[in-house]
Amino acid sequence: MSSSATSGDILHDFTPILRHYKDGRIERLMGAAAVPPSLDPTTGVQSKDVQISPDLPLSARLYLPKTAAAPATKLPLLFYFHGGAFLIESAFSSVYQKHLNLLTSAANVVAVSVEYRLAPENPLPAAFDDAWTAVNWAASDATDDWIKRHGDFGRVYLGGDSAGGNIAHNIALRFGGGNPAGINLVGMFLNCPFFSGKDPIGDERSDTGVSVKIFTDKLWFYACPGLTGLDEAWVNPSADLKVLSGLKCGRVLVYTAGKDYLKDRGRQYTAAVAESGWGGEIEAVEVEEEGHVFSVLDPEGEGE
Repeated sequence: MSSSATSGDILHDFTPILRHYKDGRIERLMGAAAVPPSLDPTTGVQSKDVQISPDLPLSARLYLPKTAAAPATKLPLLFYFHGGAFLIESAFSSVYQKHLNLLTSAANVVAVSVEYRLAPENPLPAAFDDAWTAVNWAASDATDDWIKRHGDFGRVYLGGDSAGGNIAHNIALRFGGGNPAGINLVGMFLNCPFFSGKDPIGDERSDTGVSVKIFTDKLWFYACPGLTGLDEAWVNPSADLKVLSGLKCGRVLVYTAGKDYLKDRGRQYTAAVAESGWGGEIEAVEVEEEGHVFSVLDPEGEGE
């Protein structure tokens, strides 16, 4: 049989997210188009792209609020990680450009939106390694002038949505193993974080939830073929309170949405952090009538 006859055969079908064909081709079915950095006319936020490591490759989009125009202004430094099940989306997409413009302006921070490598071409833990490399780069002499002039390393935050929320959590754990020089991690926010677990909880037990859990469980093993089980601490933080107690920050904010399949995992995470013996402050906010990462997809909506 000719190669053209087999080019349409599907090896892994994760519609509506991704299709992986038997000939090796990866077709990403979701994800907004990339847009260039710019000066946003609405918020006055400037953005630019920087290369962190040409070897990986690894890059980021930096955001600077208009308040940074004052000389020697030092602002909190936010590392942001986009969502997309570790498989799709980009720090350079139109969705995240808009989201980070508004977030940078509202929070008055210098933001580093990390363009980490995606699975399956780069299976997990590549995304975690890239995020950690980006943090260390920012703390090094090789970092960008915007960060040097305006980033306050005494006020560093992590944040992300969906898979990016998972990355933020796991990077906060890495801080527990040793801070990059000069960085003080103050807190993090997780927006509809992408966690899982072997046993279903909450709405995962419903008729719809069972089918969604089967789908997302397959996603996890596809993004990380070396995964031994869904109760590994970086997939299901609530499974190991001792590990969870090692979060190296003093404040955590968890967003959940009432119509989101992942809301029960966010609730479980919040409760587990509070019970783990971790000495910080955790707050949970749930918006009942909204869906998954609503504040990213519609950042100017009423649910924001």
